[in-house]
Amino acid sequence: MIAKLVPGPGGEKVLIIEDDRSLRDGLAMNLKASGYAVVTAADGGEGLRAAFDEAPDLIILDIMLPGMSGLEILTELRRNQSQTHVLILSARDQLPDKLEGFGLGADDYVTKPFDLRELLARIDARLRRKRILARDQQTVRFGDIVVDFQARTITRKGQDVATTPREFDLLALLVRNPRKAFSREQVLREVWGYQYEGTTRTVDNFVLSLRQKLEADPQSPRYLATVRTVGYRFDP
Repeated sequence: MIAKLVPGPGGEKVLIIEDDRSLRDGLAMNLKASGYAVVTAADGGEGLRAAFDEAPDLIILDIMLPGMSGLEILTELRRNQSQTHVLILSARDQLPDKLEGFGLGADDYVTKPFDLRELLARIDARLRRKRILARDQQTVRFGDIVVDFQARTITRKGQDVATTPREFDLLALLVRNPRKAFSREQVLREVWGYQYEGTTRTVDNFVLSLRQKLEADPQSPRYLATVRTVGYRFDP
């Protein structure tokens, strides 16, 4: 069974593929406390499905798993062009094991037993770097949509999408912070500024307009998601 925890304020999602239940639950608890969303899987097949279905930002991957080995999972991910950061967490501590993992596309390799503080620091460093790169990125592509932050243009299926300056700023805020939920009040502060005296309904209207322009089915949005009782987030 795949267990999910509520996303934290940072918005990044970590998938733990580990068959040792106590280790898996302990890691999930600590990552949740650090502000991450967590998905867990107890075997290889389940883990591979979660890797594709959940689109995590980072995967903690054991090698020796029932059903499908961690190295097989890693091979399948890279074969399918997945760019997700993968941190191998394994009792296999010999240099040839590490070299094999890196050769298949692992981004980091930590051996068991490990220091929890170091592991959390490595995860934070990886995801912090990813956030910085996302902020510095001049263009973002999702589906058939391309957003050019420098030119302040949006295209869909190669055609220009006309947006107002506020619409573009709102979309940029969400796209630059994937999976992070923003309250309507936060959006007003970030996009309109503290001096804005309108109501939060303004945000709803602008999101509705963007959905009409960008979503294949505005009634069931794929990218501009509503977070119940909170506000909105961008799901890449």
